[in-house]
Formats: sequence, structure tokens, C-alpha cells
Amino acid sequence: MKIFVIIPSAGSGRRVKSSIPKQYIKLNGKEIIAYTIELFQKNSMIDGIIVAAKKEYFGLINKIKNKYKFDKVIKIVEGGSHRQYSVLNALNSLDAEENDLIVIHDAVRPLLPNEVLNRAIKSAKKYGNVVVAIKAKDTLIKGKRNIIDYVDRKNIYYVQTPQIFRYKYLKKSFDNIKKEKFLGTDESVIVKRAGFNIKIVEGASLNFKVTDNTDVDLLRKILK
Repeated sequence: MKIFVIIPSAGSGRRVKSSIPKQYIKLNGKEIIAYTIELFQKNSMIDGIIVAAKKEYFGLINKIKNKYKFDKVIKIVEGGSHRQYSVLNALNSLDAEENDLIVIHDAVRPLLPNEVLNRAIKSAKKYGNVVVAIKAKDTLIKGKRNIIDYVDRKNIYYVQTPQIFRYKYLKKSFDNIKKEKFLGTDESVIVKRAGFNIKIVEGASLNFKVTDNTDVDLLRKILK
């Protein structure tokens, strides 16, 4: 059984005020996506990394690969107009076996603790499909300008990545939605829609997604 990582990196990151997508912003002289790739490069269980990006950034990704000796980056494929198309393009580029594990991780979650990754892989080997998530701690409300109601947080989680699936389940799930023109917010939505069970693995607050300028500033402070 092999373990492949797919990093979708074709997003434009409009909520960050930058001339380039947020995953390519440099912090301490190093691109955010380079920190992310490094997580998997250093993990001995990972066999290969596939980055899905816009063609105009292929050169930059190759430059990053060579500079930091990321020899586990085996493919750079063209990303799609939506996250799931980027993941599908990467998935289709693989010569994977049915029981191989596919790890999907956001390009802008560069602080994933190695122990969380190891725990998620171990669980995926046992159960087939897992999603990393953190339990809701704050009071949850529903409303627009005013509070309409309070949401019971007892069984509520904030979904993170990585999300890990057996190749056969992920491929079948994508095949199922091909005719529906369904767009999922992430891969777990697509896999659950296909009827497969997904185990929850406890994540970490440090594993936050860089979404806006506030997150960029926070990441900068943490890296310092």
C-alpha cells in the first residue's frame, strides 16, 4: 500500500490583499506552500506528492521543489476552476492501487502537526476514510444581523485537512457525481454523498487555514 498526497493549489485567494495567490506569499523568505510540502516531504510514510496548480505557477513550484530538494513531489498537474476539479485532475494522474491511501491537504495549512498526520494515516489504514476535525468549543449562534437561535455544539466539529481516503472509495465517489454536476466544499462531502463512512480524527488549533490577511499576519508571527 502506498500513500500519496494531493495538494490543491489552484485557488486565487481573493480574500488576501496580494498580487499573487496566498499560497505563494513568502514568509521568512519561504513560500507558504513550501512549508506545507515540507510537512509531507519529511514524513517517512508518504510515497509521493502531487500539486495541482495553475499552469502559470508550474515554474515557481518546480523552483521550490528544486530549491528545497522536495524529491517526493512526483507530479505537478493543472488545477481546475474549482477545488474538486483540481483534486480530480491529480487523482486521474496517479497510477494507484485500490487500497492505496490518498491524502488531500490544503496548500495554506502549513502548520499541521506531524502527530496529527500520523494519527490520521493510522486511522485511515484501519477504517479507509478519515477527516481531521476539531470539536467546537465556542458558543454557536444562528442569525444574520441579530441572533435567531443557539446551536447545540455537542456534536459539532470544524473540518480541517488532511482528509484521507482509500483510492477505490475516492475514485468511485468522484465517478458518482460526474453526471450530477455537484460541487462539494471538500472531498469528505463527496465521499459521504456516495454512501461511505468517514471516521473523525482529532485535529489541532495550530492547523488553521490561511484565509485572509489576519491569518497571514498570525502565521508570520508564529513562524518568527
